[in-house]
Amino acid sequence: MTKKDVLRRAKEAGVRFVRLQFTDIHGVIKNVAIPVKELDAALDGNVVFDGSCIEGFVRFEESDMCLAPDPATLVIQPGVDGAPPEGRLTCDVFNPDGTPFEGCTRTALRRVLDEARDLGFAVRASAELEFFLFERTAQGQPSVITGDRGSYFDLSPIDRGDVARRDMALALEEAGINVDATHHEVSHGQHEIDLAFAPALALADAIVAARVAVKTVAAGHGLFASFMPKPLTNQDGSGLHVAQFLEREGTDAFSDDSQPARLSEAGLGYVGGLLAHARAFTAIANPTVNSYKRLVPGYDAPSYVQWAQRAKSALVRVPAAPSEPGRPPATRVELRSPDPSCNPYLALACIIKSGLDGVRRKLVPGDPVEINVALLSEDERTSLGIEQLPMSLQEAIFALDADPVVRAALGDHSYHRFREAKLAEWEAYRTQVHPWELEAYLSL
Repeated sequence: MTKKDVLRRAKEAGVRFVRLQFTDIHGVIKNVAIPVKELDAALDGNVVFDGSCIEGFVRFEESDMCLAPDPATLVIQPGVDGAPPEGRLTCDVFNPDGTPFEGCTRTALRRVLDEARDLGFAVRASAELEFFLFERTAQGQPSVITGDRGSYFDLSPIDRGDVARRDMALALEEAGINVDATHHEVSHGQHEIDLAFAPALALADAIVAARVAVKTVAAGHGLFASFMPKPLTNQDGSGLHVAQFLEREGTDAFSDDSQPARLSEAGLGYVGGLLAHARAFTAIANPTVNSYKRLVPGYDAPSYVQWAQRAKSALVRVPAAPSEPGRPPATRVELRSPDPSCNPYLALACIIKSGLDGVRRKLVPGDPVEINVALLSEDERTSLGIEQLPMSLQEAIFALDADPVVRAALGDHSYHRFREAKLAEWEAYRTQVHPWELEAYLSL
């Protein structure tokens, strides 16, 4: 879409206000709302905001930043309660001199995709977005009480969660975001919406939009949607599984039917790169203290650095499935560790950069490991060369520190701001006295 297309569509739809959206370093969506008469100037990058107020951006003395809307991201949202339709545009952030702002997380992903293009590849990806729907208290506050005791793919009993999930998918489709499927997940009150394959940047935009839609629709049903990775102790946590493949001149670059895993040299290298840098990008893909309550043995989430074709506990899966006419190639690489609390732009930037490093260096991941490695002894895992993912946010940050490839995906600005914020978060958690400690030790 062009600037002219955006202006025409907004006029035809009767849009009165437009939200210019962007994300901070943690993936929290921010926006500046403008009347539609200012849209022409906004599309030329003339909207200025105070970047010093945004987490991970700039210092007070460097506050002026500019928003550059991406015309391809225009969404027309229906008005609520008789209000006129509203436009939404996703923006990149620029410095006042017109240069891209290094701390813009969308720009970080663009840089990595430019690297892929220089290698002759385009990157496509899909995502399985998991979340919980909880009841609200009589006072309207969020709780961890669920309205069902459902499990995988349950249909009955139908509750507000199932109806809300349907409305979420419809809202996304109306916004131009393709949904492959939705279903109840394994835990009580847990749901999944599968976002269809798209260019990697468009997928990141879709994840951000989906999180907003899920929360908005849930509230309309009197529910509270949570993307907290592990809100319930004895239930599975929520993941953001990301499937990826590379295209070269419009053709799948991962498939090679002559090989046992149907992976080409590029596909094997990509898997090798993910495994080589997994401990480092975990800090970005799993960015909260709570994330590491999910990455433990005994649940579906991975806890060790391995790849497989069938094993659900593997960090990386290359599922074997027949190709279907009109569908993306069957050979795709699925990363199962990320969770929905991440900044999708930074997470995809680090994940793709890691895979591309493996392609460039022709890394070989070794044979797939199809067993649950959590059941092996430490010596057996060591003999197989299998490492454990970081067990805490602090450990993950230290792994990030040691990996120049993943740090380069972030850029110096975002790396240092992210590191400072997350070590402060870890320290705040570490020095708190938690309810479990009181229950275990108070009466000793």
